[in-house]
Amino acid sequence: MRLAPLDWIIVVASLLICFGPALFFGRRASRSTSEFFGSGRAVPWWLAGLSMVATTFSADTPNLVTDIVRRDGVAGNWVWWAFVLTGLATVFFYARLWRRSGVLTDLEFYELRYSGTAASAVRGFRAVYLGLFFNCMIMASVNLATCKIAGILFGLDRWQTLLLVGTLNVTFAAFAGLWGVLVIDMIQFFMKMSAVIAAAYFAIMSPQVGGLDALITKVSAMKGPGGLNYLSLLPDFSSNWDLAVAVFIMPIAVQWWSVWYPGAEPGGGSYIAQRMLASKSEKDALNAVLFFNIAHYVFRPWPWILVALCSLIVYPELADIQRAFPNLDPKLLGHDIAYPAMLTFLPVGFLGLMVGGLIAASSSTILTHLNWGASYLVHDFYRRFITRDADERHYVRAGRVATVGLFVCASAAVYLLDTAKDIFDVILQVGAGTGLLYLVRWFWWRVTAWCEIVAMASSFIVSLTLLVLKAQGVVFSTHAALLATVAITTACWVLTAYIGPQTDRAVLIEFYRKIRPAGPGWEPIKALVGPQAEGEGENMPLALVGWVAGCTAIWSALFAEGNYLYGRMPQAYLLTGIFIVSSLVLVQVMRKTHAQ
Repeated sequence: MRLAPLDWIIVVASLLICFGPALFFGRRASRSTSEFFGSGRAVPWWLAGLSMVATTFSADTPNLVTDIVRRDGVAGNWVWWAFVLTGLATVFFYARLWRRSGVLTDLEFYELRYSGTAASAVRGFRAVYLGLFFNCMIMASVNLATCKIAGILFGLDRWQTLLLVGTLNVTFAAFAGLWGVLVIDMIQFFMKMSAVIAAAYFAIMSPQVGGLDALITKVSAMKGPGGLNYLSLLPDFSSNWDLAVAVFIMPIAVQWWSVWYPGAEPGGGSYIAQRMLASKSEKDALNAVLFFNIAHYVFRPWPWILVALCSLIVYPELADIQRAFPNLDPKLLGHDIAYPAMLTFLPVGFLGLMVGGLIAASSSTILTHLNWGASYLVHDFYRRFITRDADERHYVRAGRVATVGLFVCASAAVYLLDTAKDIFDVILQVGAGTGLLYLVRWFWWRVTAWCEIVAMASSFIVSLTLLVLKAQGVVFSTHAALLATVAITTACWVLTAYIGPQTDRAVLIEFYRKIRPAGPGWEPIKALVGPQAEGEGENMPLALVGWVAGCTAIWSALFAEGNYLYGRMPQAYLLTGIFIVSSLVLVQVMRKTHAQ
């Protein structure tokens, strides 16, 4: 595909608008690691929230949603819609606690909450495991999506794409620090939303589709594997039970609280925690995470879903995509590549906007992961265990070196992946069983660093055992493997909480005084603190009401949008009413929470 001169002008203008402002933050980022990794703890809620949304709006996300819709229908998106429960739990139960902790990274939390060499060991191990290996897997999936898009639109090889995006992203991530990342994210969010809405509009209006009504009519007449109804918002529990279990029952019943996944961590973590910790206040941290969840689940999904549904009409089979793009590397062919294939319907001007938006989508995620990963490697490993007494500028330079190294490693990992869905499944499986611990550790004094070690080890061992059994021909379904991993991991760390080494009482008392966690889980420590502990802590019943109201508001808004698009007006009106009522309750809860 060749871009017209107008497209190139728009692409260049988009990049200048996105990245230009970040140049003004280089000097500020060089002052200290607090500025480079934490923006001096001065970020307003709206900027932190927009950055969270932009980070999860990566180049591979539309591809992932397209893959899900083409395989499992619209209802297949429950594998990530279920994480609404996780996100709203972070808003009402954890956001203020994170900001109150005062740590620079969420891994520093380990030595605030636990004691002894085990606490240090967990912090150091997770700094390398998450900051390097896990982080590179995430960036590799984003880079893979970028390579597929560039292969479709421009015929570029993987190495050419990686060289181009790497030069851009590494330069700005290393120079501008978190402030630069946040400002770039803010601009990119609006650019990307404009681009994906345009992509959905022109896909729907393409001659093969023929408009929104024609799209709904044509897709309604199509049936997927096992009689799959592509348009259904809920899976078919009567005739396709296995799919219903995989995409709905397991995510809603187990996955949201048991699985650790970046951006939807039980209790908050990774770059979500980084934004909360960088916020100006507890109020800003709470508002930022709430805005993120609303924008993530309400504003963005349907433009992606509409393009995916259009692709079912234009490219019903993968062979149709291969015929349309004969020069495409066969190794890149998959259902996820249908999204970039649909971008060929964009007219001059809008194609330039989409290319600029895709570069922005890739950059916003990569920039965050580079800064976040470097913060772990430098602050939680290098500074903590190797060089402890250097000046701040030394650690900023180390952060910049780590930034370059991370992108090189992530680029190498691109050649090991096939689709965005592959990496999504791997991450969910490896992180299975640890989520409950991350929820409970704030509210139960018995959780120790050894619980974390046992949880990570048991989750890994079970996952590895399942892989070995699969190689020997013993195959478990995805949900059976997840249940086994969760059950064994949870049993192991809970047992460790009772029979393993305990956290030093002085550390527990200091943690309780600083964080003031609510609930009965800290009663023995509260008794040691004395009368000054009375009346402290969160209003848990109010937080629970906010959690339920928030989840209801987001899901009802999401599905009201879908029913309006489908032309199902009675259902749309009912869901709109539910959204209004739950939103009013949510507003009242927020007012009372901020007044505490």
